[in-house]
Amino acid sequence: MQIDTARYLKLDDAPVRLKDTLDIRVTEHAFLPSVDDILSDWVATIAAPAFKLIRRRQGSQTRFCSIGTGVGLDALAAIETLGATRIGITDVHRDVVAAAVGNIRDNLKNPDSIILEAGHGDLLEPLALNGATPPHYDLIYENLPNIPVADAEAAAARKSAGHIPPRKESVPPLMCRNLLALHTIALQKAKPFLVPGGAVLSLLGGRIPLDVFHEMGRLTGYHAEIFTYGWKIQTDPEEIIGGHLKQQQEGFGPYHFYRARRLAEVFADIPLEESGANAHAIERQLAPDELSPEEALAAWQQGETIGHTVVALHSRPL
Repeated sequence: MQIDTARYLKLDDAPVRLKDTLDIRVTEHAFLPSVDDILSDWVATIAAPAFKLIRRRQGSQTRFCSIGTGVGLDALAAIETLGATRIGITDVHRDVVAAAVGNIRDNLKNPDSIILEAGHGDLLEPLALNGATPPHYDLIYENLPNIPVADAEAAAARKSAGHIPPRKESVPPLMCRNLLALHTIALQKAKPFLVPGGAVLSLLGGRIPLDVFHEMGRLTGYHAEIFTYGWKIQTDPEEIIGGHLKQQQEGFGPYHFYRARRLAEVFADIPLEESGANAHAIERQLAPDELSPEEALAAWQQGETIGHTVVALHSRPL
């Protein structure tokens, strides 16, 4: 897979640290980036703009970690836009991490310009190094799956669209009901890996009320702010909308989606740097246009493009 770096990251000039064209190797367990449909792609549409805004407001974030990195595009985006030089990456599959390590090193103009810490396994555990003092990061990034995978066979083959329940950790019922269990656990486990003043940046599908995200921060001992609020086209709509429909039928949620054309209209004139502060007002504006999972799936089957809002939640330990 080849990617035009400047187009993908929306750079004004040629990339400084990355090669002009990214050559990305993908394994069978990796969730495919949507490079041919940027409005569906998490890194290009949500993460990279948030990284740039963090750089403008807070300066370089030289120590960066990604939980569940996939093909490594999130780390590459951090290297270019945040100025990251020490990189930690994890993912649940050995082959995914191996490919991501190669993708990161092979697409740098100077591979010796970074320190790379990598491991496969659960969340941050691969970086704990057998009980030794864990590495510390300025920014820990996560865009983890919401929908649980029910059986072992599906779990073995899963990509980042699902995760395995149950967990041994205690998760508040409100977070479970809103499919935020894995995000909550990530926040719980991130604190020992943060430098003083460090933060976790969680990318979250806004298919639930925004107040729930603030509550997730409070329950895990963070001050959580909606850093940016945007939207994207729903990736794999049959699987993801259908998964939310199944969860809602089992008593979770409720969840909501929108027609992509309506999201485009509402967000057209909202500057990124103002989106977080105005998130609740935007949510109220969109409320009459909410689609239940059943309505969203039916609309998609009739040819509508379906999207959802997205929160970049910036959480600092209290």
